[in-house]
Amino acid sequence: MPRFAANLSFLFTEHPFLDRFAAARAAGFAGVEFLFPYDFAPEAIAERLKASDLTLALFNTPPGDWTKGERGVAVIPGREPEFRSEFQRALDYAQALGSAQIHVLAGIAPQTVAPARLFDCFVGNLRHAANAAASRGVRALIEPINNKLDIPGYYLNTAAQAREVMAAVDHQNLFLQCDLYHAQIMTGRLTETIDENFSVIRHIQIAGVPGRHEPDQGEINYPFLFDHLDHKGYDGWIGCEYRPAGRTEDGLGWARAYGIGRG
Repeated sequence: MPRFAANLSFLFTEHPFLDRFAAARAAGFAGVEFLFPYDFAPEAIAERLKASDLTLALFNTPPGDWTKGERGVAVIPGREPEFRSEFQRALDYAQALGSAQIHVLAGIAPQTVAPARLFDCFVGNLRHAANAAASRGVRALIEPINNKLDIPGYYLNTAAQAREVMAAVDHQNLFLQCDLYHAQIMTGRLTETIDENFSVIRHIQIAGVPGRHEPDQGEINYPFLFDHLDHKGYDGWIGCEYRPAGRTEDGLGWARAYGIGRG
């Protein structure tokens, strides 16, 4: 049976961030994820995780200056020292919070930089991240994100591109985060995407297409995909990274068959 993690940057936003942990547990979730923990002391988050008996599945590296539209710096030449320092910060949070995984944000590709230089910068930063993470018992993940709707200009967009990058990095501690919402927008063929990349997938995320609402809305047949993942033996988390159409709890009907939404 799938293991679902509530993304607390998207779900339960009716509550202040630190109160969302208890709300997720009350709704039946055993795991959580979120975009960024850095506005809070790790001790404060760790306390909420422990109090609600929740596992932290994953969070992102610092994005750079979010208010200026930055969505990661790993692909930006000249900012390698910043990337390494901020990745160390992310590792410190992962260790304090018991997270076994960190998503390394690639960032928006500077249009004035040659593609080969962008690629080399990203590969070098990922090699450093994979090695540093391995020394702390943490997995480094990269996620293709659509550049059509959500983050125009984002560097990493498809699983095929991610595999090319991973091959160049050539490190056993770099894995794929497969967001089926983004994959549907970019390429479709979700079953084939899962099958072709299953050996390196360590985290999955879901949302409805179009609209990024509950996964029972739109064109993706998630019950079929959940069964397919079960048959393949997937034992990782499935992050619920969608925008509820109303109150979070009111939109959890899709998850009742999996023990969620009965609290």
